[in-house]
Amino acid sequence: MDNTFPQAVFLDRDGTIGGTRHALLPDAFALYSFARQAIDALKSAGIRVFSFTNQPGIARGEATYEEVASQLLSFGFDGAYLCPHQDGDGCSCRKPLPGMLIQAASEWSLDLSACVVVGDSWRDILAAHAAGAKKILVMTGSGTYALQRLKDLNPEVRLNLIAENLEEAVEAILQGTL
Repeated sequence: MDNTFPQAVFLDRDGTIGGTRHALLPDAFALYSFARQAIDALKSAGIRVFSFTNQPGIARGEATYEEVASQLLSFGFDGAYLCPHQDGDGCSCRKPLPGMLIQAASEWSLDLSACVVVGDSWRDILAAHAAGAKKILVMTGSGTYALQRLKDLNPEVRLNLIAENLEEAVEAILQGTL
């Protein structure tokens, strides 16, 4: 067991820090009651905290990149990484591809193997796997579906933790139990 903190924690948006398992527009999105405290706890421990999220509503013209990023930064994130594309657009940033994680690593001089990804979707976990980061699946949002989907897509992917929610995930990170 390694008791050193990760260099950074990447948090998915919808289904992980709030909202539902679907990508909600900024005016319909609300944090879970424990999310802000969890983000603040990580930051108080000196850990950088980033959002990384697929937001196809931007490509459909339902919201702007700036609206979504501004909202995420208002929650206390050090940075917000967004994929503004839809499935099939051919980008390198849309999860399950690791593009957003690689971009953050480049911009913040991070070793992704020393980082943790927390998400509720198989896409979050496969992006973390591709980047070499630690993986925590939360059971809020799409967590139950994600467990089965991961077994079907890539049975070799090993989770570092399955947590009930973000609060439990952050507790494990801060206790160094990953």
